[in-house]
Amino acid sequence: MKKPFLTYIIAFGIFGIINTELGIVGVLPQITKNFQISVSQAGLLVSMFALIIALSGPFMTLLFSGINRKKILAGVIALFAISNLVSAFAPNYTVLLIVRVLPAFLHPVYFSVAFAAAASSVPKEQSARAVGRVFTGVTVGMVLGVPITSFIGDQFSLDAAFLFSAIINVITFIGIISWIPSLPVTEKLSYGKQLKVLVKPQLWLNIAAACFILAALYSVYAYFAEYLGKVTNMNGKTISAMLILFGASGVFGNLQAAKLLSKNMIKTTIYYPLVMGVIYLLISYAGAYIIPMTVIIIVWGVIFTGGLIVSQTWLTSEASEAPEFANSLFVSFGNLGVALGTVTGGWFLSQLGIQRIIFSGAIFLMLAFICIGLKIKLFDQKQEKIYQSND
Repeated sequence: MKKPFLTYIIAFGIFGIINTELGIVGVLPQITKNFQISVSQAGLLVSMFALIIALSGPFMTLLFSGINRKKILAGVIALFAISNLVSAFAPNYTVLLIVRVLPAFLHPVYFSVAFAAAASSVPKEQSARAVGRVFTGVTVGMVLGVPITSFIGDQFSLDAAFLFSAIINVITFIGIISWIPSLPVTEKLSYGKQLKVLVKPQLWLNIAAACFILAALYSVYAYFAEYLGKVTNMNGKTISAMLILFGASGVFGNLQAAKLLSKNMIKTTIYYPLVMGVIYLLISYAGAYIIPMTVIIIVWGVIFTGGLIVSQTWLTSEASEAPEFANSLFVSFGNLGVALGTVTGGWFLSQLGIQRIIFSGAIFLMLAFICIGLKIKLFDQKQEKIYQSND
């Protein structure tokens, strides 16, 4: 089979996993009604999933490091398919939470194996392009998973939304079993050199910044549908349309952020929290009005998606000697940020009301800006002077 086709199958699996993880954001209102729980309780379905990924990622990846990669890819996808299938028929919230939590332990394993399998499937000089194709599954899943799931949940049912994710996983499973060749691990990876990057203080400032950016994004985005329903007074169909609009604009934002980062990573990163802060300020003032909010959603989608690439690029820039380990750190701490943001946003919602949820995002943006500023001031001043002199 052609090598690009292999990476597309793996990328489709990543889309299915991301859709399982984040797509549920679009159906939180239906979950609260179906299971008679609060919005903050429903938010645990997002935060607990992300927290488990953050805490178990490195350990689970190490545990499965010697197993044939094809078996890992197929096994993880099968577990996600079963999880979504059971979720569709869960009799109560407890069962739903449990079947959501279990596959989260293997989420980072699929990601680490996916990138490694893609890189090893082509000559070394083409590995970056192969990994890039796999990464499209992450981008598409993050920007379109929520609106698609929301649309299916609103047009059909909550069960149908879960079954949609299950079908994606089943298709991927069939693709892996049928077309991906055996991928045995031919050499053991040494973790000693990779772990050495953790002694760099500038890396930890970058990790903190990335974590806070993701927290800032998802502390608000996790309750996006609820906000549009309660504050903007949109109905279910309109909310679904807004989520799709948000996702579509996000694809454009993904491309633009990549261009800006390639021109000047430092300036793009330090300006990002400020620009996102302006968006939140606009939401707080115009969020109750449908037309202004619609315009804001378009711009919000563009800026939101850019934050994912900005965070990943900023974090991994300080661990170029161990790129795979750096990406695993981004997965773990990025999901820690999602969990932190979702929980904090839920607290603001329950204690201060849905209109004040914007402040939770603003606080995390401020923390991210401080971390970025400290890192630049303490470690990048010399590098920036060299960069300017070369220009």
